[in-house]
Amino acid sequence: MRRTDPEGPATGIAGPGPGGRTGAGGGPVGHGPVRYGPHFPDDGLPVLPELSAVLAAAAGRSLGEPAGGAPALLEAASRYWDRRGLTTAPAHLAAAPGAGALLLALTAALDGDVLVPRPCAAWWAPYARLLGRPVFHVPTPAESGGVPDPYALLETVRRVRAEGGYPRLLVLSVADDPTGTVAPPELLHETVEAAASEGLHLVSDETWRDTLHDPHATVLLSPAEMLPERVTVVTDLAGALLPPAWPAAVARFPASAAGNGLHARVLDVLTALGARVAAPVAAAAGYALGEPEPVTARRAAAVRLHARVAAAVHATVVAAGATARPPQAGRHLYADLGPLRDALGAEGVGDAQELEDFLSARLGMPAPGGHRFGDELPALRVRLATGPLLDAGTDERRAHCLTSSDPLELPHVQRALTHLKSVFGGLRDAQRWESPR
Repeated sequence: MRRTDPEGPATGIAGPGPGGRTGAGGGPVGHGPVRYGPHFPDDGLPVLPELSAVLAAAAGRSLGEPAGGAPALLEAASRYWDRRGLTTAPAHLAAAPGAGALLLALTAALDGDVLVPRPCAAWWAPYARLLGRPVFHVPTPAESGGVPDPYALLETVRRVRAEGGYPRLLVLSVADDPTGTVAPPELLHETVEAAASEGLHLVSDETWRDTLHDPHATVLLSPAEMLPERVTVVTDLAGALLPPAWPAAVARFPASAAGNGLHARVLDVLTALGARVAAPVAAAAGYALGEPEPVTARRAAAVRLHARVAAAVHATVVAAGATARPPQAGRHLYADLGPLRDALGAEGVGDAQELEDFLSARLGMPAPGGHRFGDELPALRVRLATGPLLDAGTDERRAHCLTSSDPLELPHVQRALTHLKSVFGGLRDAQRWESPR
């Protein structure tokens, strides 16, 4: 076996076979890494009425969008990035029905092996595996996720090359899923420099960049600001602008000859896949990218709400004896329940899959294990999302979360948080009982 062992066909990783039977990788029934993987973290809120109105008004369109997006959508995306200090011509953009389609097209357009942080978003690695590309996970530093440690990146690249591999593409995220953290600018700068020195092309997933919990205290930089000629930025609008059920994402390519070539190859792949944004969704996406007042007001309110819920979840997890980085962005956090291993063992939990099954059942909401995000199976890590804690059964009650002066005191939110505390408190008490034995 190669010392630098990739995740991919060479490792025998596979999902369940026909009928849900055990797959080639020997995984249990129903535990395949793709079909049974975690869903995108939903916001648990009703759709913004203005967005619904735009979508409904475009529902009668009979002509489809071109592969890569129509001029109106690309122009809106261009202005979106201009407002963030990344001047972008529409000719250097491409739209697709979700960031997954863009990452698949980018991976197909760029030869070579793929490097990702450990942990990373659950949807990154499957696209490389689908194309038969090896995927190598690179450790992240203690303070944040999403961006690999620069020295670990250099070591991994050199080791892969020494063993006959061809590292070509690094996927990273400055506002991270699953950890909910934001990479410090100094770390990002060192990692981008290391990647450039090794000739890597970077894909920066910036889906969560507009969901900073404390934007005045958190500095977020895009790798495209540091290395514009080697960075393609991808953002899925489900992060902050559209409901996840309305798939739309945009990629920003380098403004160079190489970037133009990559853009053309990606459009070829999207065309071959028939990966076009549905016309009504494209209309809603263009409206949202324009960031009118209803969209920005809803986004700001939703970010404040999820920041408060995430802080409460983090406090509960840490009080129980588990560890978790304080969440800084998004609608999720990543917890390590290793300190509660004895208590979990008494419940029959010995790895991340069993932890996922246990917590999903106890909490009554999805709690995907760390193995979904590239962590080792024995590590007792889990992603906890905040959206399910807001589910009140009706849009009226969900909307009340946005307008309440103290959403954590709303009955349905309070019940959900109390239940969370009960589950984690029970593990804490059981750990105290089990440890001396």
